[in-house]
Amino acid sequence: MSDFFSINNATFFAGETKKLENISFKIEKKGEIICILGPSGVGKTTVLRTIAGLQDIEKGKILLKNKIISSANFTLEPEKRNIALSFQENCLFPNKNVIENISLGLERKNNSKFKLSIGELIEIFHLRNLEKKYPHEISSGESQRVSIARSLISNPELLLLDEPFANIDQFLKDELQKNIKVILKELKISTIIVTHDSYEAFYLSDRCGIIINNSIKQFDTPYNIYHYPNSLEVVKFLKRGFLIKAKVTGKNKLYHDNLGYIEGNLLKKFKVGSIVKLLVQPDDLEHDDKSNLKLEVIDRKFRGTNFIYTLRTVNNEVVPVFVHSHHKHQHKIGGKFGIKTPIKINHLICF
Repeated sequence: MSDFFSINNATFFAGETKKLENISFKIEKKGEIICILGPSGVGKTTVLRTIAGLQDIEKGKILLKNKIISSANFTLEPEKRNIALSFQENCLFPNKNVIENISLGLERKNNSKFKLSIGELIEIFHLRNLEKKYPHEISSGESQRVSIARSLISNPELLLLDEPFANIDQFLKDELQKNIKVILKELKISTIIVTHDSYEAFYLSDRCGIIINNSIKQFDTPYNIYHYPNSLEVVKFLKRGFLIKAKVTGKNKLYHDNLGYIEGNLLKKFKVGSIVKLLVQPDDLEHDDKSNLKLEVIDRKFRGTNFIYTLRTVNNEVVPVFVHSHHKHQHKIGGKFGIKTPIKINHLICF
């Protein structure tokens, strides 16, 4: 069975000089949600523009439903692709109000019937009482929601969303993410979302691709990317933990001068005696002020059921640690926070 969508070893420009090289990933079945993660300016939006047919590729192929839509010598016109792209920037028609902008999606609607009405989309995207307003009369976040609604109602084969929640407040963002994910899954709309927010990507997607330094460094499920990062580049981008130097002393055992022995499943093979960098993630850690490992507190937030401490490591990286709120916490910003040792970690991720 062929893949629903694939981009195979594609190379194209992101700006005048930067190239994205050998970009490859696929949507295996209709309705899958893919997120493309990466730092700002790396070329994530260019990937969407290229898939939409707004930019040519130098080499490689892009296929939708087993048909080539882009190659080095061919670019199918955007209007013939049945792909909808919602930009991060305001791309609404300034002379049309909210209802009219959304209705434009009906003009390029797919033959199969879209199951939601404009009125239902107005409610879902919290646009009630804005129907007659023009783009200059609404906020950037409201404009984004109008753009997404317009793209959805066109019932595309493939939906492309560029930082869709970037200008939306957190409370509404959480609700919209939940609603949009339900809609995409129920209607089986294949979607590629660009974001710089890994929490957002991990919640929304079935699989993620991480672009760093002009290429995709890892493409996998959110769980595997978090628990099995394949490179230091991915670890540093995700900022999910910190690295400490340790010595390999056995098959599944490391030794650290201050922490003592650290046990767990060593995912890569290293010779005994090798000095490695061990990734310790926040959910590997346990609070213990009697520990020799002390990190500086730079932020402390109460979230009801837990505290979130933001700590600075000795190598100046930031680490969040979750602690149950029924414990007493007297740690102030600038103070020290102890981490329990010895540490036992399910997966020893070393480089």
